[in-house]
Amino acid sequence: MTFTRRLATFAMASAAALAMTLPATAQQTRQGLSSDSVIETIKENGVIKIGLSIFRPWSMRNLDGDLVGFELDVGRELAKDMGVEVEFVPTSWDGIIPALVSGKFDVIISGMSITPQRNLTVAFSDPYAYSGMTILANRAMTEGFTLEDYNSPDVTFAARRGATPVAVIQSMFPEAQLLMFDEDGASTQEVLNGNAHATMASEPTPSEEARRYSDTLYVPFDETFQAGGEAFAFRKGDPDAENYFNNWIGVKTRTGWLKERHDYWFRGDDWKDDVAE
Repeated sequence: MTFTRRLATFAMASAAALAMTLPATAQQTRQGLSSDSVIETIKENGVIKIGLSIFRPWSMRNLDGDLVGFELDVGRELAKDMGVEVEFVPTSWDGIIPALVSGKFDVIISGMSITPQRNLTVAFSDPYAYSGMTILANRAMTEGFTLEDYNSPDVTFAARRGATPVAVIQSMFPEAQLLMFDEDGASTQEVLNGNAHATMASEPTPSEEARRYSDTLYVPFDETFQAGGEAFAFRKGDPDAENYFNNWIGVKTRTGWLKERHDYWFRGDDWKDDVAE
């Protein structure tokens, strides 16, 4: 056998071996990606753990102490469609992303808006809800203010620590003072007590508080700010989870389920008598 024929025979054998190896390698890769997916972990454990932070009407407690709200409806529907149980893990807002990354729960479903800064640490699904923020102000302290008047060292804002309004306030009103609290309710209370001129929050909270305390509070501008999408947040490097969550949100959007649930909690009053203040 000449050297050329031997070389050709070796090349053909190598090609055949490579052809046999490629399918096995591809299958191993698929299996590896699947085993690393939080979706597979959820299916294996039979439960999805959802991190959330308490704020109306996304998530709150009713008079019996049970968790209710838009996020609870979303989480329970997601679990039902996955054929698993659901466990909600209430977590402070400023610690919710670190808790996700450390594995304390599988996904955040808590009205979290998509931002580039958060995207450096976590991955996001497609939006499942859209909302905007409005200013809620103390009437006596701000009557006659223009939007520009709020950007002053003499003006104090209050906001929930780590939440999107903090960044919006700092961006829109960099000259103003900012007090931060762990709960939305504390921020509103500061404005109600006259310790802060205003706060910002996602609707419908500002409009609800303005109706509730109409003598003291009001929404000074018929305008929403930084309207954007809220999405599921999950650990990075999980294309299987991204695919499943996006497909689920797409189905629930097309069928109108998400809109119906969102309208119930954000536009209706039927639930309010059953919820603790």
